[in-house]
Amino acid sequence: MHTSLTLSHITRPARKENAPLLLLLHGYGSNEEDLFSFAPELSEDIFIVSARAPYEMPPQGAAWYAINFDASGGKFSDDDQARESMLKITSFLEELKATYSIDPNNMNVLGFSQGAILAYGLSLSHPGLLRNLVAMSGYINEDLIAGKDGLEARFRESEIKTNYFISHGTQDQVIPFAWAKQAPLLLEKIHADYVFKEYPIGHGISRDNFYDMKEWLEKRVLGQ
Repeated sequence: MHTSLTLSHITRPARKENAPLLLLLHGYGSNEEDLFSFAPELSEDIFIVSARAPYEMPPQGAAWYAINFDASGGKFSDDDQARESMLKITSFLEELKATYSIDPNNMNVLGFSQGAILAYGLSLSHPGLLRNLVAMSGYINEDLIAGKDGLEARFRESEIKTNYFISHGTQDQVIPFAWAKQAPLLLEKIHADYVFKEYPIGHGISRDNFYDMKEWLEKRVLGQ
């Protein structure tokens, strides 16, 4: 575990210098080891970093922001903590460029659940920052988008146009499938390129989901 940067993380270095980056953002209550299990299956030409969320959840988990429950049993997210985590991720990306031999023009993020929600917020608040984004079992929280009123113009003017791979389980009882289906509506408004895939599963990643994602990601990240 590397702990000297803004976010603690583990790495799978690429076999060449100036490699594209893939940053992995885990879900609520999980940790950096979870999505890192993808690393052996992904191309060795990609530099992989799996970050640990900043808010600890004993015994071994962590979260990007708190999820609270009201008296009626409804749950709501701490958007202030979410924004703080987005700032940490933004700083962390800059630190990664300065620390490792990665291509600053080929920055990519894969997020699951809470990690996907923050990845959406990050890419839409900073058009041009990411080349590709994989959002698995997440949704767009528009309250996390900075300057969303001018989003279409900023996306159009950015040199790097983010591509999106979205996947969700139709039986997801943690983040409803209907929430995920709102993402393409916003992405169409800003003329973003996206793929939306659905799978007959709950809140997770099936084998078919993984290999569809892998094919999409490696093609775009590596230009295959």
